[in-house]
Amino acid sequence: MLHPDPIPRHQSAGLPLTRSLSALETWGFGLTGHILWIAMIPAIHAALGAQAMFVWIPAVIFGMLLNYQMANLGKYFVHVAGGTPNYASKLLKPYPSLATYAALGYYFSWVSVLPVNAIVLTDLIKVNLETLHIACPHIALEIAFTLLPFVLAFSGTRALSILHLFFVIPACGLLLAFSGQGLSWLAFSNSSPGFFPDHWSSLSFQDWAKWFLFVTYGTYACETASSFVADSHRPQKTLLGLKIAAWLMIPIYLGGSWVVMRLATNPEFKDSAYLNLLGASTSFWGKSAPLMITFLLAASCLLACATVVSNCPRILYQMAQDKYLSPVFAVVSHRGVFGPALTLTLLLSLTCLIWGNVAQIVVIGNVGWFISIMVVHLALWLRRNKPGVWFPRISLGILLLEIVVLLVGGLAWGKQEFILGLLLPIGIMGIDRLMVHLSFPVFRPHWWISIYKSKPVVVIKDSVMVQVTTLIFLLCSAVTAGWIFGQHIHKPGAMEDENLAIVLLMTVAFVGVAIACWTSLPQVVEIAEAREAAEHLFTVALDGILVVDEQGIILQANPATESLFAVNPSILLGSHLKQWLPQLDPYPEKWTGRSEHTLIDKHHSITLEVSISNRIHQSFREYVIILHDITKRKQAEQILRNSEAKLREEAALLATQLVQSEKMSSLGQLVAGVAHEINNPVTFIYGNLIHAEQYIEDLVELIKLYQQHSSYTVPEIQEKSEAIDTDFLLTDLPKLLNSIKIGAERIREIVLSLRNFSRLDESEMKAVNIHDGINSTLMILEHRLKATSERPAIKLIKEYGKLPLVECYPGQLNQVFMNILANAIDALEEAFTNNEKMTHLQILIKTEVTDAQQVIIRIADNGMGVPEKLQKLLFDPFFTTKPVGKGTGLGLSISYKIITEKHQGKLRCISSPGQGTEFAIAIPLHQP
Repeated sequence: MLHPDPIPRHQSAGLPLTRSLSALETWGFGLTGHILWIAMIPAIHAALGAQAMFVWIPAVIFGMLLNYQMANLGKYFVHVAGGTPNYASKLLKPYPSLATYAALGYYFSWVSVLPVNAIVLTDLIKVNLETLHIACPHIALEIAFTLLPFVLAFSGTRALSILHLFFVIPACGLLLAFSGQGLSWLAFSNSSPGFFPDHWSSLSFQDWAKWFLFVTYGTYACETASSFVADSHRPQKTLLGLKIAAWLMIPIYLGGSWVVMRLATNPEFKDSAYLNLLGASTSFWGKSAPLMITFLLAASCLLACATVVSNCPRILYQMAQDKYLSPVFAVVSHRGVFGPALTLTLLLSLTCLIWGNVAQIVVIGNVGWFISIMVVHLALWLRRNKPGVWFPRISLGILLLEIVVLLVGGLAWGKQEFILGLLLPIGIMGIDRLMVHLSFPVFRPHWWISIYKSKPVVVIKDSVMVQVTTLIFLLCSAVTAGWIFGQHIHKPGAMEDENLAIVLLMTVAFVGVAIACWTSLPQVVEIAEAREAAEHLFTVALDGILVVDEQGIILQANPATESLFAVNPSILLGSHLKQWLPQLDPYPEKWTGRSEHTLIDKHHSITLEVSISNRIHQSFREYVIILHDITKRKQAEQILRNSEAKLREEAALLATQLVQSEKMSSLGQLVAGVAHEINNPVTFIYGNLIHAEQYIEDLVELIKLYQQHSSYTVPEIQEKSEAIDTDFLLTDLPKLLNSIKIGAERIREIVLSLRNFSRLDESEMKAVNIHDGINSTLMILEHRLKATSERPAIKLIKEYGKLPLVECYPGQLNQVFMNILANAIDALEEAFTNNEKMTHLQILIKTEVTDAQQVIIRIADNGMGVPEKLQKLLFDPFFTTKPVGKGTGLGLSISYKIITEKHQGKLRCISSPGQGTEFAIAIPLHQP
């Protein structure tokens, strides 16, 4: 039973890959697995003969199923690099150790391909050189062929992918031709030994398992395109390539193997790839067969090496991104160079090359490969409910068969190799752990990032010189090598060897591209990147950009010019610039570097700032025109100039408001002080009146008792009693005390109103009773409501609703009430003076609460009203309809700001001439 392991704690330092590869280039890498058939067919054919088909058929079927499964999983992992092993690691998140082990087994199996093919390619050249009696420096060639793909890979991804595509297409084409022509020759040629063999010998399960494990190295490798989904411009097209690759396995693996089985029957061929393929193809390719086979062998080796340095770094990169490996492996340059991952791959490749035992390397790599695919099938079964997982039951069945094949076939290849194949991924995991704990800078992401960000020590300014020099070097080298080669093959007795020429041609192509990648190609790439950047800026620039020739004719126009000239940029092309900017001189050499132009059409006018620079080329001169719309800037400048007077007015208004506010604050303090001073003696008087009343009542009772019971009357007392009218005093004194009490209560009410109104300078928001504020204001204005010699009394009508406490600034709200009520009284006095028919004056105050949780206070008079044209000006500062010296024009302006800005409410004037005026105040119950 599997137990989840803890997720590693180190973090990834990588960035997402740039989608720089075309779908066709990723398909090219996906065909590498088909080319591997060339390396596997001779060994299994020599060992099993016709019985090899019983191994190939299930291996191809399982390989096709794997391709289809990876194509479906890829739809859900379009940003995952590395393909199959990294898809499995995504599915095996609860089991990171198992996922890491399987992915590294897959990784090393590909690493081992490179040195093996370097050795095979060296042997191919050695055999051909020996026929020319030329000594072969095989050690140097093996090292060179091992290093060559890394030289390409360290320069970037794109050049390597194009080079790979250039050779993989003809190689696959030849394989399809080999299979198609061979099967046709077997079926229809008179010289054919027959399409089917005469008999089929038996095959033991051990031999079947042994060779099934071997051939799956190729049939399971046809999914390589999945490794490049994250790099592809069109991921879905890349995944489609997996399905195409699956069906190509039938003609290449099964068809090609059938041709070799029936036509390469000479026992002396043994396990030689060249002799077996040559023996099988000579029947239908004739004299061109050696050339074709040599090309296929050389292509197989070089293309496999190119795939290794492209595929392996992506596996490590994605493992680091998913936090299974050290974060240093997630570092990649902007040109797609996986520096740390390539370095580890190079070291492991050189280690295998030094080891040198091809058979052992192949078996060890094959065991790790087979286990990694087993883990893929295990992941498909364990995560069978995940989206994208197909055939989980079939995957389980294949897994059970693979377990048996691994034990039987793996041990059949050798116990030592089997154990090494099991342990090698663990060794690479140990290397990764060691890198995490060692403090060497090269094991840290920032070291590699600093290298990628640093500028080259030598900056090549003359790229033309570099490219010409490189071209001369390559041509001279090619001519020299051709001359030396010609001298050898034309010596008396020497045989012409076109096979060697093919190998050298392909090798020189790889070497030439490698040299170009480090010399002229970077310059070309930089030029292309600079051109793309310039074109991008030209397209997305907000300013209009025009390119004109030395005659002033427009050659290019970017999309931004459409908004300036109101025409499609294509219409501008071919016309003279003066047609669109009439103020320009017709001759470009007379243009100034910077000028302003105004364009006027039926709808609007715009002002352009025109900047002109010229570019001198080898044979002509161009002018770049930048058109910057400065209309808003000009308008802003005009507004700024026009607003100076307005700013001065606003400054004066602000000063006046500050003075008014200070006055109101001082008034509030004065009123509060006066109210306090009055309140003390009034409280004393009112408090003692109760006792005085009681005392006087007692004295009156005493006098009355004295009058009733005293029979003796003193003349003086009698006279005094009559003089002061004792009976009147006794009757009037209680009435006098009651009048004094009523006056004291009235003074207390006035003091209370004064104290309530004196809240003008309070700055805190409080929940208060609005009616108290209105009543206090009315108390202060009561003297103006009474009748005078010039007009009758003003009737006050209160229609108070049931209001809760309202959150507000009470002092400021009282000021609003004071301003509106005072204006209403002034309006009524003016109306009565101007209209003799007016007999009664009234002010209505009405309050209510709306469903929208707002308090409405309406203050209306029955005066003459306000004309409509003046209503819009009522709340403007300094506007007044009162005579000079009577009003400042700030009361309603300040009231409007208090209501709208301080209380988030509304203040409206509703009036019609002859119908009176109503001011409606609306403020929320609760302030936000």
